[in-house]
Amino acid sequence: MDEQDVIRYLGDHQDFFEKNAYLLADMAVPHPYGGRTVSIGERQVAALRDKVKLLEAKLAELIQFGQENDAVSDKMHRLGLSLLGARSWDALLYATYFNLREDFGVPHVALRIWGDVHVHRDALEFAEEPEEVQAFAASLAHPYCGPLPRLPVAAWLGDAAPHIRSVALVPLRDGPLAPFGMLLLASEDIQRFYPEMGTLYLARLGEMVSTALARELRAA
Repeated sequence: MDEQDVIRYLGDHQDFFEKNAYLLADMAVPHPYGGRTVSIGERQVAALRDKVKLLEAKLAELIQFGQENDAVSDKMHRLGLSLLGARSWDALLYATYFNLREDFGVPHVALRIWGDVHVHRDALEFAEEPEEVQAFAASLAHPYCGPLPRLPVAAWLGDAAPHIRSVALVPLRDGPLAPFGMLLLASEDIQRFYPEMGTLYLARLGEMVSTALARELRAA
């Protein structure tokens, strides 16, 4: 019989020490925070205290995550209201850029639109983009997060391009169709957008902006 056999036996016979209480009188276990020995009861209390501390830390972490998610949800709600209230192309762009920069704290925001569009052609957002950029957007099942990819999108950021350390690229789709554009969020902080981060809110943000842009383009 080895140690694991003993553990399994005691787990299967939890009344063992109740039936053999005399054994407890001769048993001693080391104190977890000192060299002295303590009774099994004291050792159990110490173990429970450690477990309570661990659970408290986990609870505090969950509360923090919940608060952060609530804050992001509030920002998404405000952005949605701004997009719904926009009644012109300029108002729509202002709502998008303002909310992302000021409310979400994204320092650099740009978007491009392509396809068979015959309105607002003088707007920077309709600058012609090469096929590789459009193909990259079409290849994205989820928003891209990480360093600036080897694509000619750095020009979207103007003079800030050399200082960018992380970006999020969000395809803009009108339903199941191929992307008609792409939204670029950029930061000098390398940890702002990283490959392992969750993209749920970025995807929803892309859907909201896509819907508002598609509505405006159809109306025009």
